[in-house]
Amino acid sequence: MDWLGNVVFKDREIENERLELTDKNANYILGPNLTLKNCTLVLKVASRRLSIDRAQFVDCAFEVKQELKNYQDWIGASLKGCRFKGRLTGCDFGHWPEYSSLPWCQLGSIEDCDFTEARLDGCRIMGCDPATIRFPKWPCFTILDPIGRAGELRSVKWPGRFGSVVVDELHTQPPRTTALTEHSFTLAKQLDTTPEELRAVVERFDCIVY
Repeated sequence: MDWLGNVVFKDREIENERLELTDKNANYILGPNLTLKNCTLVLKVASRRLSIDRAQFVDCAFEVKQELKNYQDWIGASLKGCRFKGRLTGCDFGHWPEYSSLPWCQLGSIEDCDFTEARLDGCRIMGCDPATIRFPKWPCFTILDPIGRAGELRSVKWPGRFGSVVVDELHTQPPRTTALTEHSFTLAKQLDTTPEELRAVVERFDCIVY
C-alpha cells in the first residue's frame, strides 16, 4: 500500500493465488495490464474502494462478502470462466464502450461465467451473449433480450406496479442490454406485489430464466 492508501495490481500475471480485498481504508486498483488466472478474490469493500481497469480474469472465483451496489467497473474487465458468490445490486457486466470514452471500459467482455451462487438484483449483461452465462435461480429471474421482447412482455398484466415500473420501461434500456436479472423478493417489497404473484407470470415466458 502506498501513502495514498492505494493497493495496486497492474502490469503482471497472477495465477493460483487468493487475494483478500478487505481493508475498508484502502483503495484497490486492479489493472491496467493485469491478468489473473485460477485466483480467488475476496471482496469486502464498498464499490467506491474498488477499481477495475482493463483487467483479465480467467477461471477466477469472486467471493463478494459485502454487497456491491451500482458497480459499473465490471465492464472494464474481461471475464471468462469465472464464478460469483454474494450480493450484487445494479451491476453491469460485459461490453459497453458507449458508457464512457475512457479506455477502461472499451475492452470489457463476459463469457462462460457462473452466477448460480450469487444474488443479482437489477444487474445487466451488456453486449455479450447471455447463452454462455449461468444465471441465478429463483428467487432471481433473468429476462433475456429485454428490449427485443419488451412488446411480448407488455402483452400481459403483471402484478402490482411491476408492469408500469419495469416492463413498460424495458425499451429504454441501453441498446447493448442482452439480459436483465432481478430479485423477486426485493421487487415485491418495492412494487406492491408478492414473489408468488410475480412467479405466476414469469413462468409464462420462455425468454425468462428462473
